[in-house]
Amino acid sequence: NSFVTRTNTCGELRSAHVGQKVTLYGWVQYQRQGLFLVLRDFQGLTQIIIPQDEAHSHVKELLSNAPVESVVRVTGIVSPRPMGQENPKMPTGDIEVKAETAEILNSCKKLPFEIKDFIKKSDALRMQYRYLDLRSFQLQSNLRLRSRMVMRMREYLCNLHGFVDVETPTLFKRTPGGAKEFLVPSREAGKFYSLPQSPQQFKQLLMVGGLDRYFQVARCYRDEGSRPDRQPEFTQIDIEMSFVDQAGIQRLIEGLLQHSWPEERALIMTPFPSMTYEEALAEYGTDKPDTRFGMKIMDISGVLRGSDIHFVQNALTYPHGSIRAICIPQGVRYLTNKDLESLKESAKSQFNQEIMEIIRRPDGSLKSLLTKCLGEKEQSELIQALNMQKNDVVLLAAGEYKRVCSALGTLRLLSANLLEAAGLAVRDPTAFHFLWVVDFPLFLPKAENPTELESAHHPFTAPHPSDASLLYSDPTKVRSQHYDLVLNGSEVGGGSIRIHSAEQQRFVLEEVLKEDSKVLSHLIEALEFGAPPHGGIALGLDRLISLIVDAPSIRDVIAFPKSFRGRDLMGNAPDYVTPQELEPYHIQVSWPLKEKEVKKN
Repeated sequence: NSFVTRTNTCGELRSAHVGQKVTLYGWVQYQRQGLFLVLRDFQGLTQIIIPQDEAHSHVKELLSNAPVESVVRVTGIVSPRPMGQENPKMPTGDIEVKAETAEILNSCKKLPFEIKDFIKKSDALRMQYRYLDLRSFQLQSNLRLRSRMVMRMREYLCNLHGFVDVETPTLFKRTPGGAKEFLVPSREAGKFYSLPQSPQQFKQLLMVGGLDRYFQVARCYRDEGSRPDRQPEFTQIDIEMSFVDQAGIQRLIEGLLQHSWPEERALIMTPFPSMTYEEALAEYGTDKPDTRFGMKIMDISGVLRGSDIHFVQNALTYPHGSIRAICIPQGVRYLTNKDLESLKESAKSQFNQEIMEIIRRPDGSLKSLLTKCLGEKEQSELIQALNMQKNDVVLLAAGEYKRVCSALGTLRLLSANLLEAAGLAVRDPTAFHFLWVVDFPLFLPKAENPTELESAHHPFTAPHPSDASLLYSDPTKVRSQHYDLVLNGSEVGGGSIRIHSAEQQRFVLEEVLKEDSKVLSHLIEALEFGAPPHGGIALGLDRLISLIVDAPSIRDVIAFPKSFRGRDLMGNAPDYVTPQELEPYHIQVSWPLKEKEVKKN
């Protein structure tokens, strides 16, 4: 209550305050029959008794007629609630304030929606009236938890471990690789700035500059178009250190998260478990495994290798051919035939992968198209290999290893969703399972042209020390010093040890990635002036907070998010500008725009 004219907030009054005269400010949550109203502010609710005597008739008229969500000031005496009328669900439920004077500071017109968490509102309406949506308890709670965590992170990094908080430029130049960047016109004809997708180059240059330990709560920008649950502007906890290795970065982040972790959430234990990229793909079909539940992918190639099943033998003749499966516990009881068909259709449409199901009946026998090709001994070996219990369902895939694993990894998550929808507890919503994924490949074939390579992380990532010589002879086999932090199946951080040799950086750009190194000449030149070995990481703050509060979308932890299409529905941005405003930037828009484009905007 410092610096303001209220005496107390609406969430702090208790029995100890009985008899005190208080002044409260807040919004009218609701009002009942001219007898009482509930006043709300950022901290909570207080019940206000509307006076019924003639001497306070003006107060009664004012408060009885105040529209919901109007801003009012109330002065009155704190009193205990009558016996039996206490509300144990409210922190202030033992008291009420008997109003003596009141003032409507701002009356509220008819609302586009009710300010209540349980009232369903469309996302478009919520973002159009975001300033009203922000009044909800859940958004208030999310943003305040986010603020507390960031403050604790600053404390840990700056006060306890000597990091320097440095702001890096927002206007920069286009960089090769990575996500598409937003362009900003300049007054020099044909020249554009670029909004950085991360402060990557600047933080490396700070290490060359000798700052030793840098961090920033960084605003980042990516022009990724209409991607679900992504934002064109987002926030990272950005970190870089000199003279550090992978283990040092991991210990730092584990300590940072433990120090800043909300007290009201389940404790997190360190060190976090670690898994290689290859292990993650083999067991979970993804590089961001959700380790809160089992249903791991199992290799049954050895069990079926000797069978006469045509599609099995055909799959094993392919290079990297494999037969793998996942076992869905109690699938017979919880999954319908329609569910199983939808799972098979997902594998077919997304991965062009056929799936065969094997059901273990309540009597222990198997039901599958496979069984007629397998003897009793082979069926028994299959049950044992898959650890199949009665009423379990197995989904089997055969074909190229990576495609099989990716398909089964997706089906594993979809199966968990279906089981939970049917009432079976699969993932503990209160559990937080962190995981380090390491030893990624340094390069991957480009999707549009597999004969060319692109960086799996970014072009500044250093090769694994054990594979450094392969960089020059067979770059496809080089592992990187790249590490990702995964929480409950979502990537919440990623980083790497950087290349600090100008010669090696130039080779990666020019010879492996076939990029023009002149675009990065400033960075390469900096590496020639005594650059220290360095590495870092960035935590996706929006994603991390959304997982901690179990928000359905990252938009629920951002004060003013953009829509699915990247639009600000409240301020109607982006918007048109006049030709006169564009003239200094040497830009002309082709007019008229297509009628469909105008309607869409």
